[in-house]
Amino acid sequence: MSGDVASGSAASGDVAVLGAGMHPWGKWGRSFVEYGRAAARAALADAGLEWTDVQSVVGADTVRGGYPGYVAGATFARALGWQGARVTSVYAACASGAQAIGAARAQILAGLADVVLVVGADAAPKGFFAPAGGERPDDPDWLRFRILGATNPAYFGLYARRRMALHGDTAEDFALVKVKNSAAGAHNPYARYRKAVSAEEVAASAVVADPLRLLDICATSDGGAALVLSSMDFARARGVADPVRIRAVSTVTPTYPRTVLDLPDIATDSAAAVEPAAGSFRASIARAAYEEAGLGPGDLSLAEVYDLSTALELEWYEDIGLCGEGEGAKLVREGATALGGRVPVNASGGLASFGEAVPAQAIAQVCELTWQLRGTAGVRQVPGARAGITANQGLFGHGSAVVAVR
Repeated sequence: MSGDVASGSAASGDVAVLGAGMHPWGKWGRSFVEYGRAAARAALADAGLEWTDVQSVVGADTVRGGYPGYVAGATFARALGWQGARVTSVYAACASGAQAIGAARAQILAGLADVVLVVGADAAPKGFFAPAGGERPDDPDWLRFRILGATNPAYFGLYARRRMALHGDTAEDFALVKVKNSAAGAHNPYARYRKAVSAEEVAASAVVADPLRLLDICATSDGGAALVLSSMDFARARGVADPVRIRAVSTVTPTYPRTVLDLPDIATDSAAAVEPAAGSFRASIARAAYEEAGLGPGDLSLAEVYDLSTALELEWYEDIGLCGEGEGAKLVREGATALGGRVPVNASGGLASFGEAVPAQAIAQVCELTWQLRGTAGVRQVPGARAGITANQGLFGHGSAVVAVR
């Protein structure tokens, strides 16, 4: 569906993005609370509001190896100074930020609050993520390590091999994704890695999970991101006539039957009696967002997707409808998803440039859309940006997509 992205039947579901703020990604060795507080203060300053103007705080939970470590909403509210705001905490692994945005939007649309602060931050462990110790046979995160014996990079490599077998993708195609994202991230002051790399440098980096090399896989990082959301009436009363608007939040779950193992989720179901639904779980995440927003892939100016690995980014191109199945590598070869291309993807630099700060990353994606739609992204700016989508996936069935328009 195409049309004027600033109006339409979905407009009654819009909420305004008054402020966006981040703490730079890196390995800083401090508390996640410090990163979240800094991001929140930056978002409030961007919105021109005081902390006391906030009526509700939604925190994306920080988790330590499979255990909820902190009740993030209240943690951030206390760090900013108790002032009586209502509080909500959510956890959905890498989709936590989108769940937090969805909860904030629902509160605004229900009339429970005019101004909501959304915050996520993390202080990630060194190396790859692993579960906490102990015997927990009812914990799917613990089970996938115990049963499969696969770290995250291992199944990233399996995804890459599947694309090579099914679609003919090559290690050189994967490297082009890193080259593209690092070129954008070099211009992002919040990125951890601010250096453009060449395909030759990717090829020369150490093999981690064949065929993926070190520079094909994102790091684990510290960082924080925050948004100040409001009702459209509140924005207008503050003199903001044309804010960036969140028009859709998709947090859908998979449907059975599922016939392709979608690691690390090991739940499948036979299609012997029932034909599987068309498309993958990841494709359904974006499809639900488009339907809610009244937009389609052809309306996009840009996208921010979850590039845990270079190969996975190519799959997202297909899942969000930029091309047909198996055509993702063709897009990156043509430069269609680079800055200056038809639909830039990960103009922020993506996780390739940031690394994972799990509760913050879906919020950070919306920060990038906000700056792009405002026209304030500097060297990274996508000319005339009017609509964008974010997409990622949380462990074990958590969808995550946000559509923002201007």
